[in-house]
Amino acid sequence: MEEKRGAKRLDIDVKVEIERIDEPGVTTIKYVDVEVVNISKTGLAFRIEGQEFETGACFDAKIQIWTKETIDTVFKIVRASKVDDNTNEYGCIFIGMTDTDALKIEIYQLFNDIV
Repeated sequence: MEEKRGAKRLDIDVKVEIERIDEPGVTTIKYVDVEVVNISKTGLAFRIEGQEFETGACFDAKIQIWTKETIDTVFKIVRASKVDDNTNEYGCIFIGMTDTDALKIEIYQLFNDIV
């Protein structure tokens, strides 16, 4: 299988809250917690129970990283798959993140590669 990711993904325990932002007039999910599968400076994969989203859906996200800082970003779902009857997994790309915040993730990746 050809690797399509532009950056190495890390398996990491971070807290992420998401809110849907791309459907005017539709009630959004008010910052629900999701289970992060992996993260990179260009995107993340997460799992969520009881919620289904379509490819192309956009979300505002608050990512609490290992330093306990919160990164505010926007991402778009580019891949969706079922894990089981009640759980879905989504692959996402960041479409709104500062270079400084992306650098924080990249530095953590470099540190983990050394250790």
